[in-house]
Amino acid sequence: MNIERLHIRDTAYPVALRERLGKRAPEHVFLLGNPELLQYDPLGLFCSTKCPGNIILKTYDLARALRDARVPVIGGFHTPMEKECLAVLLRGPQPVIVCPARGLEGVRPVTEVRDGIRAGRVLLVSIFAPKQRRATADLADQRNRFVAALASRSFVSHAAPGGKTEALCREMIAMGKTLFTVDAPENANLLTLGAQPLVIQDLRVFKEGDSGNTK
Repeated sequence: MNIERLHIRDTAYPVALRERLGKRAPEHVFLLGNPELLQYDPLGLFCSTKCPGNIILKTYDLARALRDARVPVIGGFHTPMEKECLAVLLRGPQPVIVCPARGLEGVRPVTEVRDGIRAGRVLLVSIFAPKQRRATADLADQRNRFVAALASRSFVSHAAPGGKTEALCREMIAMGKTLFTVDAPENANLLTLGAQPLVIQDLRVFKEGDSGNTK
């Protein structure tokens, strides 16, 4: 599997990045997998490192529902809950875009990700130089903003009050993006910010193949 580099002037470069980030859009985006997956309008997925137990259970249910509804999803899939969601999503046929907080050179995807890449339904995307092999907190912050820029709407399972994920949610809402979360008392901070409760019955509003949304 070869790493592909997209320049900001390339026609395959995500339009959403240019339109949503303007001059802050990364000059290069590095890919491992099917570049056509960038044409979807995926749902961003985020969760703080620590997640309350009752939200974990509801998030599992929603992840399975996203998989069964074939909703394209993008995320860093780094925190424990995000990793669990990725494991669920990889058992479905829908597109999944994984964004590591490091360069792609030397990345060793788990078997399920590797199989998905070969099948053309999983794509690894990075804004960092291929030889950047060490993930850091700063790179993770940049990665999360990149994911938020690519997704016109995001599902945040939980964001600890005062934490980095909550700060990112504030940025997304300020940009006019649609934000969903689990309807639970522990997510009162997100609901107060303007996040909408996401329930399984609502997933009919997401369609596999949505693309070209540049809000």
